[in-house]
Amino acid sequence: MRIACISGTSLVHGVPMRTTTLRAVALTAAILPAFAVAQTLSFDQALKLAVQRSEAARAGRAAAMSASEFAQAAGQLPDPMLRAGIENLPVTGPDRFSTTRDSMTMKRVGISQEWLSTDKRAARASAARAVAEREAVQANVAEAEARLQAASAYLDAWYADAALKLTSQTEHHLHEEFEAARARLAAAKGASAEALQLSAARGMAEDESEEARQQQAAALVALQRWVGFRPDVLEPVASLGVVDEQAYVLRHPAVVSLQRDVEVARQNAAVAAKERTPNWTWELSYGQRTNYSDMVTVGVSIPLQISPAQRQDRETASKMALVDKAEAALAEGSRAASAEYSAFSSDAERLKQRIVRYRASVVAPALQRTAAATAAYRSNDAPLSSLFEARHAEVEAERKLLSLQRDLAKVQAQLSFKPLAQGDVQ
Repeated sequence: MRIACISGTSLVHGVPMRTTTLRAVALTAAILPAFAVAQTLSFDQALKLAVQRSEAARAGRAAAMSASEFAQAAGQLPDPMLRAGIENLPVTGPDRFSTTRDSMTMKRVGISQEWLSTDKRAARASAARAVAEREAVQANVAEAEARLQAASAYLDAWYADAALKLTSQTEHHLHEEFEAARARLAAAKGASAEALQLSAARGMAEDESEEARQQQAAALVALQRWVGFRPDVLEPVASLGVVDEQAYVLRHPAVVSLQRDVEVARQNAAVAAKERTPNWTWELSYGQRTNYSDMVTVGVSIPLQISPAQRQDRETASKMALVDKAEAALAEGSRAASAEYSAFSSDAERLKQRIVRYRASVVAPALQRTAAATAAYRSNDAPLSSLFEARHAEVEAERKLLSLQRDLAKVQAQLSFKPLAQGDVQ
């Protein structure tokens, strides 16, 4: 591009352009990259990113895959055994270590197979599938935990940003009022005490803004741990859906996990009951002798359960006791989940009532006080410091209201995201 300057006017390809226009173009080009890299994050995006980046969920999925693969092999017969050897090999005398001189020496090769009944293999496969389902639930639990933590971090960051906007607004007002007080003092219309009071108030407001920035930075760091980057803009959070008590208890991570523990214990007990019937082992071998006929051997090995009441029955009773233990843990977990729901619901209801009362009894009067102080100041019936006090009280009331709203949103997030998703519960 060819640019020529002639007495404050520039020529771009022969077209006149004023210097001020060039400066505006240059300024626009300078600030455009800042807008280009600004990253906006929504609440739903944060939840999805948290699940995608969760290493705990990834570990859970890997464990579920491992258990699923093992379940495919659990119902198969054991691998057959290949047997080979030499029988009656001389170790002394002139024929020692010879495999052909003595007629009793025989080379033998055979195969054996342990046989499991169809019912026993089915029981083992069912037990393995129960373990696989439990691992799949643990992966879903990890995803639900990631969503919950990301939701809590997002809410903290959003409300910290809203609080910072309030404190920044107060700081801006104080700067304006302080400059007005200085102007009044310079015109001998104001008191030096008023200017000093506003100066101290401005310092307090600046410190409050710094505190709010610190809290916002900490909240954004916590959010970055789940989404992978530090967003520049957070979109408002829509209303959170809350499940009822029955759905909350049935889909509670602890309850769902304990339900799978009960199923695993029951399947293991079924396997132990099937083990009371012994497994037979069949064997077939072929023997070769020198100068004599070859031989075939067929055999079967049967374990002798000489005292089933002291061994097999006790093993089954042990597994049944574990079933009872798992069922008791499930009942206790369901009670705990129900109590947790009641506590969260009570907190949410009380916070809603507090917000309504606080908005009516504190925020509304604070707004009215600010309006009255503004009118009085403009009519020279009240000093500037009274206007600052009214505005500061208004901002403090708004900050407390934001704090209550944040607490309510976080409780609602517990009720909404603590349970597993509808499709994650079989």
